[in-house]
Amino acid sequence: MTAVKAGEVEGLIRRGPDPRTPVILVFGPDTGLVSERAKALAEGFIPDADDPFALVRIDGDTVASEPGRLCDEAGTLGLFGGKRAIWVRPGSRNLAPAVEAVLGISVTDTRIVIEAGDLAKGNLLRALCEKSPRALAIPCYPDDERALGDLIDRTLRDHGLRIERDARETLARSLGGDRRASLMEIEKLALYAKGKGSVTLEDVEAVVSDVAASVLNTLIDAAFDGRVETVERDSRRFRLEGLDAGVVLGSALRHATALLALRLDNPDKSPSATAALWRGLHFKRKASIEGQLGTWGPGRLRQAIDILQQAVLACRRAEPQLADALASAALLRIAEAGRRRR
Repeated sequence: MTAVKAGEVEGLIRRGPDPRTPVILVFGPDTGLVSERAKALAEGFIPDADDPFALVRIDGDTVASEPGRLCDEAGTLGLFGGKRAIWVRPGSRNLAPAVEAVLGISVTDTRIVIEAGDLAKGNLLRALCEKSPRALAIPCYPDDERALGDLIDRTLRDHGLRIERDARETLARSLGGDRRASLMEIEKLALYAKGKGSVTLEDVEAVVSDVAASVLNTLIDAAFDGRVETVERDSRRFRLEGLDAGVVLGSALRHATALLALRLDNPDKSPSATAALWRGLHFKRKASIEGQLGTWGPGRLRQAIDILQQAVLACRRAEPQLADALASAALLRIAEAGRRRR
């Protein structure tokens, strides 16, 4: 079996996977983390990530429509020799036949990185890569407290900054669920604190914590509460204010995964008792979260997570104007579902 445990992934990426396993599947509910790790694995294998002959990017749907394309690319030699990486970006079609074909041929000095969404245990592509000795399956789940702390320290250190303990704890409570959204917040904080040497609690509160979160929480709670009219109104407002669609969807995805984790970890507790376990929950949101925990079961939350993940992937490929519309449509779908259950 070559399924990698979640806790072993960072060490594996730092060391570099065994070159005898040319196919690497990166998947999971945290689309930002999936993208980050796929990028690191693809670019880290070659000497120059800007060389288009060394790094080949292919859309997943293109590979699915032409299963032999992946084998052809894997067997192609670079213009000047040397290592090559093939980075297959997410699509909506089944990649298993193309991957099965490439696992059956000899691949030398080439790494094939396949970026995918949240794949169930029985998914054909995931099962294929987990069972093959020539492939790795790397899961990407939302960052836990320790992983968030490492991410904060590492990112700020790259900017020549340290962070005080209380500031670090407050920042970590504001992040999680989607690696891309977390990195955006940390980078924004680093820019704000540039030249200071150390990030304080005041810096975090000024840039990250409750200012942006409270605005987004209003919209996200409205969606999961089933308040369709509020979602329509606030979505229009955020579009006019220029709020990034990826940030909105990342926050909504983080919210849905938090709800799901609470439901799964506390199946016998009441909504009120479960809401009390939500770390850093503002008292003004308590009633809304209790209602959401009472009406959204694990199955429905997984459906909401899938809606948001698909919207995140679609937004990455879309023009900014279309990305806003896609984000609004995803939240409205969730709001309609929330209203029916309410």
